[in-house]
Amino acid sequence: MTQAQQTGRAGPEAVAPSAAQPAGAREPSLFAAIDLGTNNCRLLIAAPAGRSFRVVESFSRIVRLGDGLSRTGRLDDEAMDRAVAALRICADKVRRRRPLRIRAVATQACRSASNGADFVERVAAETGLRLAIISPKEEAQLSVAGCLTLLDRTQTAALVVDVGGGSTELSWVDLTDPRMEQAHRLQPSRLPIRAWISIPVGVVSLAERFPEGAAGDRDWYRTMVEHIKTAIGEVEGTAPLRPAFDAGAAHLIGTSGAITSLAGLHLNLERYDRNRVDGLWLTRQDCEAAAERLLVQDAAARAAQPCIGPDRADLVLAGAAILQAVQELWPCERVRVADRGLREGLLLALMQERPGRRRRRRARGAAPAAVTPRA
Repeated sequence: MTQAQQTGRAGPEAVAPSAAQPAGAREPSLFAAIDLGTNNCRLLIAAPAGRSFRVVESFSRIVRLGDGLSRTGRLDDEAMDRAVAALRICADKVRRRRPLRIRAVATQACRSASNGADFVERVAAETGLRLAIISPKEEAQLSVAGCLTLLDRTQTAALVVDVGGGSTELSWVDLTDPRMEQAHRLQPSRLPIRAWISIPVGVVSLAERFPEGAAGDRDWYRTMVEHIKTAIGEVEGTAPLRPAFDAGAAHLIGTSGAITSLAGLHLNLERYDRNRVDGLWLTRQDCEAAAERLLVQDAAARAAQPCIGPDRADLVLAGAAILQAVQELWPCERVRVADRGLREGLLLALMQERPGRRRRRRARGAAPAAVTPRA
């Protein structure tokens, strides 16, 4: 077992990219995953390594595809241009690496936009990538799959909180289920997720709904927290796991750029360091203290923070409000920070898929790849 597997933290083998290969040369057993969210476009290309994988190339860019979507119901032209430009970079990297399998997905922005399907067609025409708009349920399952090595198996239950730009997914995981022993071999749909919910509110849509006022406006912040608590409400199927939270035998996992930014602020990092943030344990008090530090700053001061920057300065407090709402509804002392999630879950699902089952699906008409080769 590697150090990363023993501690649940990402070791060097999970993040260090390999040297570039000659154009057109196929590397052995590579897999690629692209996640186009409401705020970010992310790519990972990796090779299997034990229960995890070794990243050979990655790409991430904030594109704000969902800018204005909550007001208009449509994807904005400039936002779509930004996303296509980022996806074109992803497609070029994929063609150069030539992975055995690739999956490219889009989430809440494309799900909810009236022109989401038209945008997917444009992406295919201009980049060769065939995006699949996945359901909220699959998004929740993939996020849990991507965070498996961060689950504390000494506890009874965990709540995985995936805070996106346009939606937030909560998944309650039963850590006592026997399937956890072989969880790394299971497809995401077979993981012991006892209950889940997706609300169509993320950091972008929440920040747009509640525009920021003066620095230190606690009433504004509290309004966001209460809005999220109302949106989550009571979730069917969660009652059997409530005693674990009441007894201190459960923990949260928070996966999002806003939550990793809070962790970087808590550590007082001079520059973002994934190896220090991914897998970090925070207390509820730590999270609230980091949010309070940001609340008394204006957007310009937050933009100057090295782990936030101008792209997240107007969104990070919305993310903190979502996390605080969850912590108030499901109190527990410990939260683990995850600089991983859906795209890592996509990769692991691809690696676990048996070739025979994939061939049968292809025979029924499924697309053989998510990118069209170009000359």
